[in-house]
Amino acid sequence: MKNGTFLKILVSVPAVVFLMGFSTAAVAKEIRIGGIMDTTGATSDVGKDYALGMAEAWKYINSQGGINGKKVKYTWFDYGYRIPEAITKYKLLKRLKSVAIMGWGTGDTEALSPTVNKDKLPYVSASYSAHLTDPKKSRYNLFFSSDYSTNARACITAWFDKKWPKHPDYGKRKPRFACSYHFAHPYCSAPIKAIKDQAKMLGFDVGRDVSVTLFALDTKSQIMALKKFKPDLLWHGNTTMSVSATIRDAYALGLKADHIVNNWGFDENLPRLGGEAMENMVIMGATPCAFYGQDYKNMDIVVASAKKYNPGVPQGKRLIRTIQAWGDAFITWEALTRTDKAGDLSGHGIMTKGFETMKNFDIGLGASPITFTAKDHRPTTGCLVQEWKDGKFQEVARIDLKERWPEKWAKEWLGW
Repeated sequence: MKNGTFLKILVSVPAVVFLMGFSTAAVAKEIRIGGIMDTTGATSDVGKDYALGMAEAWKYINSQGGINGKKVKYTWFDYGYRIPEAITKYKLLKRLKSVAIMGWGTGDTEALSPTVNKDKLPYVSASYSAHLTDPKKSRYNLFFSSDYSTNARACITAWFDKKWPKHPDYGKRKPRFACSYHFAHPYCSAPIKAIKDQAKMLGFDVGRDVSVTLFALDTKSQIMALKKFKPDLLWHGNTTMSVSATIRDAYALGLKADHIVNNWGFDENLPRLGGEAMENMVIMGATPCAFYGQDYKNMDIVVASAKKYNPGVPQGKRLIRTIQAWGDAFITWEALTRTDKAGDLSGHGIMTKGFETMKNFDIGLGASPITFTAKDHRPTTGCLVQEWKDGKFQEVARIDLKERWPEKWAKEWLGW
């Protein structure tokens, strides 16, 4: 009995060693990527669909062979739009050996930026804050979209070019401009300096801002304050829920203004929530990519993946947020593919041999071609501005800031 037991143990040892070796090999063929999403917090009205899209994108990428045959292990957490929770989740994902992290909000992304850059851990965020685009300060922060400041400058320029010349007071006075956003949130306030600079450059009279919280359902007092200034144009810096509330109250209270909206407040839910106001006012917004289901390159992949991986979510409920998630996933996939081929999946390698080798990289999805350099992480030089008109989103103009103001683009606007 003893000899038989010993023999069994002896025979099992190579098997254990073999299995351990196989497990190690399997791990070696796996690339870990982390995710920090908001599905329950202040921006969950747009965050839920983004989180769905991100998970679907990595499943699709794995179905296509992952990173040069290496499967991606994508692990994500909801952080409820709380900065301390984001920091905790970042530390956990770092311990899990993530080679890159897909992030979310501006407040937490900017708070984590010094740590991310010290750790040299690429952080591809849904925050498009221009503060993150200067590699001298934030080299390891990235995103696929035009930044918030570029969006804001493009929106006000598109309105000035296309709408103001048709105004009855055109040529008689300066246009009047004001901003509505949640003062305390970094996302909402990120482009305010830039859009006011653009307004003054274009010759607007700029009025006082009004603060509308991300949770606002009633904004009548803010609209009444705006009526005293009588803006021709109002900028909205919040997410869809509170933007729709502000637009409804503006219409109900007779605020005679057109509206421009940052991208996180301008999506397929806005006309559903804005109701009659959307059909009777000029509502324009920044669109860094196509809306869900629009006929653009790679949209068929996104739609098919949504149907395959989340069949229980109605197609009619999906948003542009899914497309934005795929945009960030696509640039990360490409960067990791290039870097893995170079044999260097370190953070520095991913940056210098991956992201910063992209030049006019086309991800489709209605997005602009993407370029990163070691000196400039602004992905694109302009933004497509669309409006809700006659029951659908329609193009107003594609504004290229670098082409229009090359000196300012090159020498003044980076990082703010």
